[in-house]
Order: sequence, then structure tokens, then C-alpha cells
Amino acid sequence: MRWFKRILVLLALAAGYLLFWPVPIDAVAWFPGVDPDRVTFEADDVLGVAEVLAGGVGPGPEDVTLGPDGNFYTGLQDGRVLRFRGYRWEEFVDTGGRPLGLQFDPAGNLIVADAFRGLLLVAPDGSVTELVSEVDGQPMKFVDDLDIADDGTIWFSDASTRFDQRDWKLDMMEGRATGRLLSFDPTTGQTTVRLDGLMFANGVALGPDDAYVLVNETWLRRIKRLWIKGPRAGESEIFVAGLPGYPDNLSFDGSGLFWIALASPQQPKLERLAGKPWLREILMRLPEMIRKVELPPVGWVVAISPEGRVKYSLKDTTGRCYSITSANDLGGSLLMGSIVMDHVCRLSLPPPAREEP
Repeated sequence: MRWFKRILVLLALAAGYLLFWPVPIDAVAWFPGVDPDRVTFEADDVLGVAEVLAGGVGPGPEDVTLGPDGNFYTGLQDGRVLRFRGYRWEEFVDTGGRPLGLQFDPAGNLIVADAFRGLLLVAPDGSVTELVSEVDGQPMKFVDDLDIADDGTIWFSDASTRFDQRDWKLDMMEGRATGRLLSFDPTTGQTTVRLDGLMFANGVALGPDDAYVLVNETWLRRIKRLWIKGPRAGESEIFVAGLPGYPDNLSFDGSGLFWIALASPQQPKLERLAGKPWLREILMRLPEMIRKVELPPVGWVVAISPEGRVKYSLKDTTGRCYSITSANDLGGSLLMGSIVMDHVCRLSLPPPAREEP
């Protein structure tokens, strides 16, 4: 009977550990986004023929932008911002943080959404100025993407007020909607929270004539719209819901299309945990190798018109361009970054196969 008592003690200890050991999340129930219309988002498997640029640049060229000097620019996980043209690349600056969203302002300065340092201005000579790193006296946790309006206002996202870029998975496991959309006025230095309560606020893009701004809610697979001008100024609504994957960065090409980078296709197994906060906390107490989720090496980008119609749905199942975090139409070529690839993909865009009805 002694061995039986020992087993009971061990089981009680194991149960106590799984139920009560402290974890870094305070999980809540949340509700996944609506399921996608598979016909609407049926993809053309063409990204596998994309050209590889700047091969071997390093980990995670998240976003790509075109500079006034004719070079492309991208930021890496190790803090470097590189510039490249074709296959040749060089270091432009090291922010000392994690450069994510990138865009040049009219004066030729590179504005960087740095996950750890906030909004940065990098002058053409490589000098770095911190524009904003806190809101209402509180440091921002996870500055993610940005867009610049014609009046100079910088619209940007703070993905989570709970976890930084190193612990982005914990934000999903906790399930609290703490992301924000903000704006920064460079003339006054004022930062304003425009939307809060977002489920991992990610990509940001201004619409035609800067009448509204879009922001991705990654975990809900949807995009919200905030009206800036006109009779609906200040109102927000769902722009697109039921995306077939988790949207990362977002861009507007200036001629009528919003490009949405899907970092991963929808993962139904993960979404089934949404209503089970207790189970997510138990999983956090297990070794990482047991709870690790391997995402498929799939690349997917979608282009949507301002009216919400899908014009492109492009996929790669070859593993050449995968975990895509940005898609920017730069001069008729689609430049795609990734959080895991060590290169940038470029695809010459075919005419859209989905014409207006």
C-alpha cells in the first residue's frame, strides 16, 4: 500500500502544479473572428515564383519600403535597418531595438515603428531621434506599424499593453484586447490614443484622401476602420472580417488596393482554445516543447479594394515566401517581408483576375 500512497501524493502534486503554479498570463475567454468564405479567398498559388532579394540579410525582414535614393529598406530582429538594391545590401543604421514598420516622410527621413523604442526618426545621415516612447506617462510595449498622412500626422499601432515583441505569443494565450491605434503630431509632439481595446493591433494604412485609417486586429482576423474626415469623423466600424489568416502589416498602394499580409493561415486548433482560459493557463505550465505549435511554411497575401472586394489572393506553398508580414506594391512589384525568412521576396504583379462585377 505504501507505493499506492506515493502515487497518490505524486498525482496530487502534479495536479497542484498544473492548476496553481504561477504563469505570466492572466487568461480570459475571448471569441475568435468569423470563419472565412473559402470561395471569396480562394488563392492562386503563384508566390513560389517570386524573386529572392537580399538573400541572407538576417532574421526577420519584417517590412520593406522604397527610399528617395532608389534603395529598398528593411528592418531586422537584431535591430539593424538595411538598404538594398537587387542582391546587394548594406547596413544603414542600428536602432538598438526591433524595427518593424517603416516609411519615409516627405523630407526624406525614415520613420520607424520600433517595437522596443517607440516611434523613431532616422535622418539621411543615419542619426536617430526618438519621437515618442510613452503615452500618458506609460511606456509603450509593442509599437508595430505606421502610416503617414499628407498633413504629417503619423498613425501607428501599439500591439499590446501587456507584452512586448519578444513575448507576442503570450498576448494570444492571455486573450485580453489591449492593443491601440494612436496618432503622433510632429508639429506639437502630441500623441493621442484613437482606438483601444483591439485584439493585437498590427498593420496600419490610411485610405484614399486620408478620409479614414485602417488597423488590423490580428487574433480576430479582421480590420477596423476609423473615420478621420467627413460627417462620420471619429466613428469606427469593421472594414473586413473573416480573413483566411492572421493579418500582420497593411499597406495602401495609392491607386485603389489595400495589401494585407497574412502571417499564417487560420489555425482552428488554436482558436478552439479561445473559450478555455483555464486550459491555456494549464498549457503554459507544460514544457515549451510540448505546447509548441509549428505553423505551416505558407505565404499568403490578399488585396482588397476600398469597397471591400477581394482583387488578389496569392499564396505560396513551396516554402520560398512564407510567414509573410508585409506586402507593399512598390513600382508595380510586390515586395514581401517576413518575421522568419532571411530574405525579401519580389513578385511582378499580374493583372487582377477578379474584376468588378
